[in-house]
Amino acid sequence: MPLRKFSCAFGAVVGLLLGVAFAAAQEAPKKDPPPKKIVADDPASITDPDYYVQGEYTGEIQTDEGRVALGVQVIALGGGHFRAVGHIGGLPGAGWDKSEKRIGDGETKDGVTTFIGKRVDARIKDQVLTVTDKDGTELGQLKRTLRTSPTLGAKPPEGALVLFDGSTADEFHNGRMTPDHLLMQGVTSKRKFGSCTLHLEFRTPYQPQDGGQGRGNSGCYLQGRYEVQILDSFGLEGKNNECGGIYTINDPAQNLCLPPLQWQTYDIDYTAATFDAAGKKTKDARMTVRHNGVEVQHDVALTHGTTAAPVKEGPEPGPLYLQDHGNPVRFRNIWLLEKPADKP
Repeated sequence: MPLRKFSCAFGAVVGLLLGVAFAAAQEAPKKDPPPKKIVADDPASITDPDYYVQGEYTGEIQTDEGRVALGVQVIALGGGHFRAVGHIGGLPGAGWDKSEKRIGDGETKDGVTTFIGKRVDARIKDQVLTVTDKDGTELGQLKRTLRTSPTLGAKPPEGALVLFDGSTADEFHNGRMTPDHLLMQGVTSKRKFGSCTLHLEFRTPYQPQDGGQGRGNSGCYLQGRYEVQILDSFGLEGKNNECGGIYTINDPAQNLCLPPLQWQTYDIDYTAATFDAAGKKTKDARMTVRHNGVEVQHDVALTHGTTAAPVKEGPEPGPLYLQDHGNPVRFRNIWLLEKPADKP
């Protein structure tokens, strides 16, 4: 075929294909835009109905062995989807017998959130979770509950250093407050310290479409060196990179994380590492952590600093660092009591 004829034929085919593609694109149905991502740091701002379904439920159900206490944690996953985690005996830190968890997924339709299991089903309506067998016989009801830490609002003892009480953020570099006088993440205390006890109150945001390390992530760094993780890990396994974990060092004994936008507490007993005159470490730092009043770390040796720590291990005092991981975690009622210097 002559070159000119080939070019004309090729051009016609390309034009035809482009025309077909253009017509198909014109006729393709429009997709709905993805739902707007929810990131809320204030309960008063929430209109998402899923927020009022998620949470903790407690009660009793009838089993072949008689009445049994049950605690269920319902995690919002966005768009009317949920995961339920059942605990025999009650909720973590409040009766759970540490037996295997029962996990199932559900969704909301016509105002009712339904979970279909192998042996039983569950439905949530008006903040009541009803458990039935496969024949529809009711086995029990669980009501939504809001737990509070027994150390919430703890007052600083005599001699304590108050780092934040809602009146000013001046004790921190980059200190910023919300309009309702809460401390924002991404701050470092101006003062430095050694061994101490620390009280800290925090609140993770509501981010139902997010997960893993992108959901309510911050961190509490003692001396700017060792991180106790802060994360919305409500209902999860309880790993060292989740709430109550000492990052890369030790898992919490239990996952005591409360649902997002509920105030939580850390009460931390910290003993700084010791070094010889040459700067060699002779004793690891140690830490005991109570999360929402329950001990989740007991006298754990901190064998190394956290990778992302702003301060390297050393004999010098260090600051309190509250990490900014891009999520709006909020803080209040932060105080610290330094321990007397170790006697030679």
